[in-house]
Amino acid sequence: MVHHKKRLGSLVLTAVIGAAVALAGCSDKKAPDLAGTGSAPSGGAALAGYTVKHAMGETPIPDTPKKVVILTNEGTEALLALGVKPVGAVKSWVGEPWYDHIKSEMEGVKNVGTESQPNIEEIAALKPDLIIGNKMRIEKIYDQLSKIAPTVYSTDLRGSWKNNFMLYAEAVNKKAEGEKVIADFDKRVEDLKKKAGDKLKQQVSLVRFMPATARIYYNDTFAGIIFKQIGIARPEKQNKETFADDVTKERIPDMEGDVLFYFTYETGDGKASKMEEEWIKDPLWNNLNVVKNKKAFKVSDTIWNTAGGVKAANLLLDDLYKFYEVQK
Repeated sequence: MVHHKKRLGSLVLTAVIGAAVALAGCSDKKAPDLAGTGSAPSGGAALAGYTVKHAMGETPIPDTPKKVVILTNEGTEALLALGVKPVGAVKSWVGEPWYDHIKSEMEGVKNVGTESQPNIEEIAALKPDLIIGNKMRIEKIYDQLSKIAPTVYSTDLRGSWKNNFMLYAEAVNKKAEGEKVIADFDKRVEDLKKKAGDKLKQQVSLVRFMPATARIYYNDTFAGIIFKQIGIARPEKQNKETFADDVTKERIPDMEGDVLFYFTYETGDGKASKMEEEWIKDPLWNNLNVVKNKKAFKVSDTIWNTAGGVKAANLLLDDLYKFYEVQK
């Protein structure tokens, strides 16, 4: 097996000749304020009190929060983008304890467990004035958290990161700032669309390797929703408004495309990397035209899928600027 690697700056694109390229899909790391100080809205006087509608109902918040605990990874990115440094956050899925692209902004933030199992005692000890979580992950402990501080939940953690972002912005009384962050992202998308032009007609396949499975990713995923906004074409079999399919090797032909991006969820035990290696050696993989044409590329699982927040979204755009060979 011969590997030819292409590097696009920070984007690692591994083109695979003859023997391999791995596709995988999946789902399940401005100077910030000092931890604990929060920050007041920059767009005018703070509201004396306000109510936020969310996945679990309505929550009154008496004043702009200054000590926020965030219990989702994408929520951590949202707060940082809004200029709010949390006092506590769940650890990144990969990283010790934070993703590389946010760790410089997370100094002094208390690690309060994982998205699926936050530590309620540690959260309470921080005496937050707002807790932000997610119904899909931790619906059962909502009442316990609400006894500690006003608690706001997003509904799910699929591809609709913008909806969650704006909910979090509203919760911390920074709706105007949130709208600007999204507007800036949308402006970058329009710039990329204009500059990439007909290159966006290339059908792009998304695949993820995990420790126990491989997945083909569809439109309701982090990368899928960004692709849809940009106007990147998808192969017919992947152009579905759903999340992903766990697949066996017999489904490798469904990974075909003009371009294939794959990412591997490696947590440190080597199992996902082993899965990737096994698949990219398979004859069906090597028979894909996208592999034969050296258009299968490995990208960061953290940026293209796992992190799921606004900072990762902008870094994914950076990767696409480089891939399509257009200037930012």
